[in-house]
Amino acid sequence: MGWNSWDAFATTVTEDKTKAQADYMAKNLKKYGWQYIVVDIQWYEPNANSFNYRPDAPLTLDAYSRLQPAPNKFPSAANGAGFKALADYVHSKGLKFGIHMMRGISRQAVKQNTPIWGTPYHAADIADTTSTCPWNPDMYGVDMSKPGAQAYYDSIFSQAAQWGLDFVKVDDLSRPYHQSEIEAIRKAIDNSGRPIVFSTSPGETPLTSADHVSTHANMWRISDDFWDAWPALFEQFERTRKWAPYIAPGHFPDADMLPLGAVRQVPGYAGGPWTRFTKNEQLTMMTLWSMARSPLIMGGDLTKNDDWTLSLLTNPEVLTVNQRSENNHQLWNHDGLVAWLADVPGSKDKYLGLFNTRDNMALQESRAAFKSDLITRQTPEHGVSVDVDITGAQKLFLVVTNGGDNFDADHADWTQPRLTGPNGEMKLTDLKWKTATTGWGQVSTTVAASGKAMSVNGQPISYGIGTHAPSIIEFNLPQGYTRFQSFAALDDGGTSQTTMAGSTVRFMVFTKSPYDENTTTTIPVSLQELGFTKGAKIRDLWNKKDMGRMTGDFAPTIASHGAGLYRLSR
Repeated sequence: MGWNSWDAFATTVTEDKTKAQADYMAKNLKKYGWQYIVVDIQWYEPNANSFNYRPDAPLTLDAYSRLQPAPNKFPSAANGAGFKALADYVHSKGLKFGIHMMRGISRQAVKQNTPIWGTPYHAADIADTTSTCPWNPDMYGVDMSKPGAQAYYDSIFSQAAQWGLDFVKVDDLSRPYHQSEIEAIRKAIDNSGRPIVFSTSPGETPLTSADHVSTHANMWRISDDFWDAWPALFEQFERTRKWAPYIAPGHFPDADMLPLGAVRQVPGYAGGPWTRFTKNEQLTMMTLWSMARSPLIMGGDLTKNDDWTLSLLTNPEVLTVNQRSENNHQLWNHDGLVAWLADVPGSKDKYLGLFNTRDNMALQESRAAFKSDLITRQTPEHGVSVDVDITGAQKLFLVVTNGGDNFDADHADWTQPRLTGPNGEMKLTDLKWKTATTGWGQVSTTVAASGKAMSVNGQPISYGIGTHAPSIIEFNLPQGYTRFQSFAALDDGGTSQTTMAGSTVRFMVFTKSPYDENTTTTIPVSLQELGFTKGAKIRDLWNKKDMGRMTGDFAPTIASHGAGLYRLSR
């Protein structure tokens, strides 16, 4: 249980910001079990200023190829002091301190060919320059067959122990799965002599590597970066179900950070400076993470928490489910109505989590005026021409759905979208949409979902709408136009991630509402099937109230995208 700087501050986190989080946690959260303060990526890049990375940016290194905190961001790190003073500050609050690392050795160290501490070897001797991260330009992988390779990782974690680190999140490690470097890091941590939590990122970690990762890491990501969009939360249900058998003391599948409260505090980043999750969705996330025993790592700026956000983090009964429950597993999924069950240690009581993952506005694909085939990297030109009769229509809905490949490189563009008819031609980008949703990032007419210029199959786009599946964009149509035309395609921001699978979408166009509206749903659970043959006393953990003794079915009403969490006693 802790806090990580990425969701709020990206690469801009500083010593003062970190101390402020520690102060808040010590005062408001420590008594509930929260304890880790973690500085995320590019603490070593003096001029990092956004959620993006700068190629060939100068990094702060010591004489032995090891990255160091940039003193302009972390003043106490000056003169080679590293993170020792900041770790001491966090420890003085009764908390623990951690940092983010990238797999491998910096390209700058390889270029300068700096030595490896305690060896006759240099950076270029151990680097695998063919092993690079597809989304961050800082590092090369380490070839663990080379002399000096293990010594390099040992030197990294020897330094980490000297700094007083309690936690390391090592990135670009689990997708694809770099087994030799995971083993090297595990060995280096053990050699350091200091107990340090080892977290691997990003995901999804291959399920085929579950036995290996669970014996080498303390927590491992089961998804790509998780942000505050319902489609991403919905996908975590299947992932947590698959990984539940590997929950055990000391090692936990990690559903990623909690994008709650004041996220995206870096100006200009897509999505806005507060979580986009509804309150029901926030309850769902906290309930699922608790029932799946995922680590709880808060992502928002703690110092800006409102009362609601603080209440989510300080419910003792809910946190007990996360920290001290057993045999956690999905009980069933009945067409989007989901039940999880867990044992209460030392008793015959059960924890029951109920979820209504059904949309309150369900997409009806049969109503589409246009529906493309599945678009993949193998589709010619990565897209499809769209030409739809909109005669008499008052609405236009542009829809992109996820292809279901379990990886979200689904950057999509409606290129050169336009209306034609008796009134001539009108660029759709000149018309302001009524509503727009996107699975990640922000819908934009100026950039792709990646934040970069729109580009399809290597060709720049003169104008378009950039989004990310799943996405629905609604327009009120002006009169005098009879056709909608576009070339709908995968943006290069997704397809350029060539070391990964993914980038599969389907494009649809609607001229009438694509939705059916649903209401809240009653979810019946047979108490007898759960072993409570004579009924059960039921306590609502979120509302902190007893609901009395019930027999037969327990059937609470759960809102769309909402959840309930209960303790059942004999």
